[in-house]
Amino acid sequence: ELPTVLLIHQMDGHEGAWTILPLMRDFSVTYGRNSSWIFFCEEDTRIQVVKLLETLGRFDGSKEWFLGKALYDEESTIIHHYAFAENPTVFKFPDFAAGWALSIPLVNKLAKKLKSEPLKSDFTIDLKHEIALYIWQKGEGPHLTPVPEFCTDDVNSYKVDHCATTFSNFLPLCGEPVKKEDVFVAVKTCQKFHGDRIPVVKQTWEREAALIEYYSDYADISIPTIDLGIPNTDRGHCGKTFAILERFLNHSSPRTPWLVIVDDDTLISIFRLRKLLSCYDPKEPVFLGERYGYGLGTGGYSYITGGGGMVFSRIAVQKLLASKCRCYSMDAPDDMVLGMCFSGLGIPVTHSPLFHQARPMDYPKGYLSHQIPVSFHKHWNIDPVKVYFTWLAPNTEESLNGKKVGYNREDL
Repeated sequence: ELPTVLLIHQMDGHEGAWTILPLMRDFSVTYGRNSSWIFFCEEDTRIQVVKLLETLGRFDGSKEWFLGKALYDEESTIIHHYAFAENPTVFKFPDFAAGWALSIPLVNKLAKKLKSEPLKSDFTIDLKHEIALYIWQKGEGPHLTPVPEFCTDDVNSYKVDHCATTFSNFLPLCGEPVKKEDVFVAVKTCQKFHGDRIPVVKQTWEREAALIEYYSDYADISIPTIDLGIPNTDRGHCGKTFAILERFLNHSSPRTPWLVIVDDDTLISIFRLRKLLSCYDPKEPVFLGERYGYGLGTGGYSYITGGGGMVFSRIAVQKLLASKCRCYSMDAPDDMVLGMCFSGLGIPVTHSPLFHQARPMDYPKGYLSHQIPVSFHKHWNIDPVKVYFTWLAPNTEESLNGKKVGYNREDL
């Protein structure tokens, strides 16, 4: 019979359903007796159901199996808290785009463990790595078993004859890209970075933005920057971000539907963002970017991590500022406070894996190979101009249906 298809965002009322582990009890109770496997995939994963069933049939469903397309870190990375620092390549975790599977005995075991020992993790940063760590249980649970039939090649590729799953690496486009003039870009900076970070923005993506302002603790007419009257802080920038939101609402054209807030060391493709935004309704409260979680096992909230860029519809900003939810201190982490506020308002954060809080080399090559990224973050130990022109600059690949052309990313 046909598989049962579940949509995770419809499964559970609580904020943490997207982190999957809190759903194990539901899976165990509902499917623990009459199913053999739970198979997870992304909304863009294409599945050949017959081939998938054949592939799963090769494994003994009465045993504990964790199956997927294996990713690994080539060097230890801050995203994974420098896990396995001596040799990060030894730990494999699944590429969600290819799909991954848990046998029911393993689902039942995880559900039992979660009942007796609730999740302790404060932050959810990279779900695929954190799930693999949890299942591995410091060597007491199963490792990921790589399955060659779980693929991320394009459905039209000559390589996919053996594949049970495929993945199309196109940039979402739901009509005409939004107009340049419909996106207002706010860059957070401070005087000490005017000399090194702002020139990078001007050499790279500034030309893609029709409306852009630089907000600082010092008015420098050569850039120019706007002094919001808020001193720079070493920790979070909540005060500055809320001042930017107020300014967007009160001083930009009310006809500008989208606001993007980035750091001065964010590298972003406004060209691609305009395509992505065609898929969202600016009349809705939209808060978009790379989603992280805080305390989700214990009634926490999701938030958009700031370094990769935070995108707001004007109506989202209006609802937020009308709500009286504000920074608990000027140097509170702005992205987390925003997540808390929107959670309280019942406005969900919208995740896109195309925004990145870190540098390209902080991600497995196999993960980025089927992505058309919108942003990266941090200039640390890289040539940021080279990273921009290698990964993000508009070029011939944009007009070739997302097929990548002439990129040499190996040296990055």
